[in-house]
Amino acid sequence: MACTAFFYCVIFFIFLPHSGSCLPLLHSDYYAESCPRLPEIVRSAVRTAFENDSRVASVTLELQFQDCFVNGCDGSILLDDKAGEKNPLKNLNSWRAFNLIDRIKSELEQACPSTVSCADILTLATRDSVVLSGGPSWPVLLGRRDAQSAPSGPTAAAQLASPFEPLDSFANKFRSKGLNATDVVALLGAHSIGFAQCRTFKRRLSDYKGSGKPDATLNPKLLPKLRAACPDAASDTHVYPLNSASPALFDNSYYQNLLLSNGLLESDQILMSDRYTAALVVEFSKDARKFFKAFGESMVKLASVGVITAPNGEIRKNCRFVNPK
Repeated sequence: MACTAFFYCVIFFIFLPHSGSCLPLLHSDYYAESCPRLPEIVRSAVRTAFENDSRVASVTLELQFQDCFVNGCDGSILLDDKAGEKNPLKNLNSWRAFNLIDRIKSELEQACPSTVSCADILTLATRDSVVLSGGPSWPVLLGRRDAQSAPSGPTAAAQLASPFEPLDSFANKFRSKGLNATDVVALLGAHSIGFAQCRTFKRRLSDYKGSGKPDATLNPKLLPKLRAACPDAASDTHVYPLNSASPALFDNSYYQNLLLSNGLLESDQILMSDRYTAALVVEFSKDARKFFKAFGESMVKLASVGVITAPNGEIRKNCRFVNPK
């Protein structure tokens, strides 16, 4: 898994990957004059939502990941489109995050109309959600514009890494976005918080790949709990904590779980099947600071994938709809 060349400046500017030029595209004080209350408004709304239901943090983080992975960080996942990327089954439990972004956008339209993109709101809300969960902070660079259409559900699904894919295929999808193997391991640490639907791991519990037995890489002690949570086909959309040790606390226990074969998803536990990724798992399991640093750096890279900047795209007035012509 070779690293893909990717250049960025953490503090002030960010540049497009694989770009031959070094013209600044995003910077941290993009809205300093046009919307100075932006950080305060986002932080306050995220805190209120988090205090009401801490699950908003994990679903907001997941939306950011999906938005950036599918055609870039352009806010397209926020569009109401029956055939678009917002509607696949995996987003059924994401209403908390969609509602949070709507509330932030509504307040910003009062404070500074037609100024802040939905893509930037999602990026800021994601960082603040992780911080409230006990995780790291990182510099958020701003200046994205919003997409004026959403890719179809099948197009979105084809770009997203599946929990059922082998590691090479999984890593290749990250590589196609300018993210390397270290980013794979660091970003999967997001599974320190949140929940997964039964359909994403149920096949591991019995007759795995036609073997007549559970997945051998899954700790047998977990089986009774997982089977109880996912007893039949009707339970496919039931959820189970990705990290049952501390599902609401962003920490490095995700990696400690992998060392005990307690990874819930195949794509989690499969990190232990490769010498390089397994070594990083061990490293992050021992040193939370190292994990936090790597996670923040990888989030900066992720948030720059496929961004739209002026004069392209638009600043949506409502994150659910493109602006009327």
